[in-house]
Amino acid sequence: MLKIFTLLALSSLALFAADGEKALNINAVIMFFIFIVGTMGITKWAASKTKSASDFYTAGGGISGFQNGLAIAGDYMSAASFLGISGMIFLHGFDGMIYAIGFLVGWPIILFLMAEKLRNLGKFTFADIAAYRLGQKEIRTLAAFGSISVVILYLIAQMVGAGKLIQVLFGMEYEYAVFMVGALMIIYVTFGGMLATTWVQIIKAVLLLSGVSFMAVMVLYHFNFSFESLAVKAVENHSLGEAILSPGGFISDPISAISLGMALMLGTAGLPHVLMRFFTVGNAKEARKSVVYATGFVAYFWIIITIVGFGAIAFLNSAEGAQYFVDGKLFGGSNMASVHLSHMLGGNAFLGFISAVAFATILAVVSGLTLAGASAISHDIYANVINPNATDEKVVKISKITVVLVGIIGVTLGIAFESQNIAYMVGLAFGIAASANFPILFLSIYWSRLTTRGAFIGGFMGLITAVALVILGPNVWVQILGNEKAIFPYAHPALFSVTVAFVSIWFFSKIDTSDRAKHERELFRGQNVRANTGIGAAGAVSH
Repeated sequence: MLKIFTLLALSSLALFAADGEKALNINAVIMFFIFIVGTMGITKWAASKTKSASDFYTAGGGISGFQNGLAIAGDYMSAASFLGISGMIFLHGFDGMIYAIGFLVGWPIILFLMAEKLRNLGKFTFADIAAYRLGQKEIRTLAAFGSISVVILYLIAQMVGAGKLIQVLFGMEYEYAVFMVGALMIIYVTFGGMLATTWVQIIKAVLLLSGVSFMAVMVLYHFNFSFESLAVKAVENHSLGEAILSPGGFISDPISAISLGMALMLGTAGLPHVLMRFFTVGNAKEARKSVVYATGFVAYFWIIITIVGFGAIAFLNSAEGAQYFVDGKLFGGSNMASVHLSHMLGGNAFLGFISAVAFATILAVVSGLTLAGASAISHDIYANVINPNATDEKVVKISKITVVLVGIIGVTLGIAFESQNIAYMVGLAFGIAASANFPILFLSIYWSRLTTRGAFIGGFMGLITAVALVILGPNVWVQILGNEKAIFPYAHPALFSVTVAFVSIWFFSKIDTSDRAKHERELFRGQNVRANTGIGAAGAVSH
């Protein structure tokens, strides 16, 4: 691992040095390498602790509720959240907050209902719960398709964000930047598994919350800690004036607003890399604590990112902020609003810190996504469908091979999708998670009449409907494929695809009168007892 890191570091230095004509942020590069060296040390330590499949997938279940709460918050506060939401508020004001509110509202409503039951019923992935009393082969295949679809889409968005960020801040070519992120991601996950991924996520969450808090305090300091004064200044400096305090700027019709809100709320409970985190704690009590801590951290983050967004409007749209615009547009795009604001507030040193934090944010999230994708293939498909008698060593080996393949796919698609909109792709990932994963998971926990036939047919109908409506919608059919008019008029399909999934699952379960369906319904009572009491649930591994 040391040799790989040394080679990677020398390559990075060579790339930085070779591109000397571009502006190089020395502070950012120094802090970037401090972070990399520190997390590599953690990965080496984690590798020595990872002995079994349980260690690799769930850190042996030995993470505390507080630590897991930080890690979950870290998973949730991705680059799309940090850079994307502040950029949206900078462009649209109040409308940018719709995403933040959607993410936040979905968090306690969904996960308070599911966290404890997930920990009691599951082992490594959310498919463990869905397949608890249903057909292993059908449900795990369906869950793996849903997980991989969400992971790949989310991964592309993060890779594009990473490439653009490093391209702007470090002066490195986009393709090299994406390759470097992919290489680091593979090293973290392959050697350290969930333990290393968790600690990288915790460190990143602490750094991100500290950095954004400092920005919010500095912004409010200039307005005597009055948000009202900040809002008044933002209205004065924005070209839209008072319109930035009203909704309707970029989501004009109620169906689109409801559909987007449904995707953000229900998609939260279908994100495989977030759901996996509930298996890293020792018991249901710690899982519940995780949600409480994570909710607090996430809610705090959305509040202060709103201040940062309005601060970006007030500061960057001023005479002093003119240096960050090129040809009337913000340098690097609106996603760089909070990064430029950090330079205005704290100079090069703070810009370097925020740059390193933004990079750490992307790296931590792609590591979690890669591990979730590897788990879907190795645990759900290989160990439970293809080779149920596989040893732990064989399953972990398949996982590591999958990590490398997912990394290569992520880098390749990250380069191919360079020009795509990041926020839209993240919204698409949430929409598919809400349509394919959430209905199966929710109904398997709470509906005794669910059968394998209903879950399998309904789940695939939700997944196919979500993907088809996205392709036929305005963002792909018109903007990418160049057609004159979209066949499906809405950019966010969750309202329709989630409905199709729930109705289909209900219908095909109701008409299923087979002996197998009868037996599966009888098993619900035992599942419900374990879900609520934890009797028989797997415990933590002591290292």
